[in-house]
Amino acid sequence: MAFLGIGKKKKIIDLTERYKKEPETKKTKENSPVNEISPFGINFQPPEETENYSEEDKRKKLARRLMDMTTKIEELSNTIYRLQQRIEVLEKKSGVGNS
Repeated sequence: MAFLGIGKKKKIIDLTERYKKEPETKKTKENSPVNEISPFGINFQPPEETENYSEEDKRKKLARRLMDMTTKIEELSNTIYRLQQRIEVLEKKSGVGNS
């Protein structure tokens, strides 16, 4: 008869202990550097760490990003061209483009 819930002991799990301990951890986090990950997966760094990069490093990083973006744009352009060619071939075979 335990499957009907009769004679069954109820087990209660208290999940509020975690929330009671949060204010204590928040106090310690306020004093520590901001090197935590937000709920959106973004890693926030203090401004002091980002200012340590030299201008040359920033330029190299920017140049690398621009090269990557240019390469990606070229690849997408080639893909579009190939798709246009395929569409033209299919139009010719089906006779859609003939007036």
